[in-house]
Amino acid sequence: MDFNLTKDICFFDVEATGLNVVRDRIVQIAIIKYTKKGGDPEEFTTLINPGIPISEEALAVHGITPKMLSNQPTFAQISDKIYEFIGNADLGGYNSNRFDIPILMEEFARVGIEFDISHRRLVDVQKIFYKMEPRTLRAALKFYTGKELTDAHDALADVKATIDVLKGQLLRYENENLVDADGNVTEKPVRNDMQALHDFTKDDRNIDATQRLRYDKDKVIVFNFGKYMGKPVAETLHKDRQYYNWILNKEFSSQVKQMVKNLVKDYERRLKEES
Repeated sequence: MDFNLTKDICFFDVEATGLNVVRDRIVQIAIIKYTKKGGDPEEFTTLINPGIPISEEALAVHGITPKMLSNQPTFAQISDKIYEFIGNADLGGYNSNRFDIPILMEEFARVGIEFDISHRRLVDVQKIFYKMEPRTLRAALKFYTGKELTDAHDALADVKATIDVLKGQLLRYENENLVDADGNVTEKPVRNDMQALHDFTKDDRNIDATQRLRYDKDKVIVFNFGKYMGKPVAETLHKDRQYYNWILNKEFSSQVKQMVKNLVKDYERRLKEES
């Protein structure tokens, strides 16, 4: 099966020192790029020296040891190559919206590269699977393709499995409608169309990968944490500069910090225009 593409898409997977997208670092990344012009997909994979210890929990999962990474490039040394390989492509992965994309954004931010996802469609294959057939990646591969995942938690094996799962999902669901608990029908949400897959897997409530900010019922961006839970971000931080500076200097993602800056800046510009 060939993907129906109007834009390039990069499926990718990372292994890391742990599960915290702000504190932890990438130790391996694998990317498979499909181009809209067709042809064989391009592959890029590399180990990365994280410069920090690998947690025992992460080591038990992926088995990538400090010794294996001692002579590998740091992210700073390989960042331009990764950035150029991805280009302006859309992004796909398994649980990528919650982990792989935000940790990659943090890595880029640390070396001064803004990795903008606002113009990219994001296809999280796990979300399709969880909405249709809740399981793990191993079970997803077995369910949709009949294959066994023998090298789980090797980044390249995982991303290849993810692509196989998506192809299996497209074959299985392309002619199926989705009916929710209220009887609302979504016609063919899983089809060979990256915009449709992006729309189906995105979460309209949360606007950043770490889910610190969200939209309220009136589409106002509000806090999703802390003492100002549910309060408008822009107005609140305009009034409480101490809290604004606290966010900018604490362990929040670069995405949240940039959003906060832009929201306050736009709010204060509107106040000036109205005065």
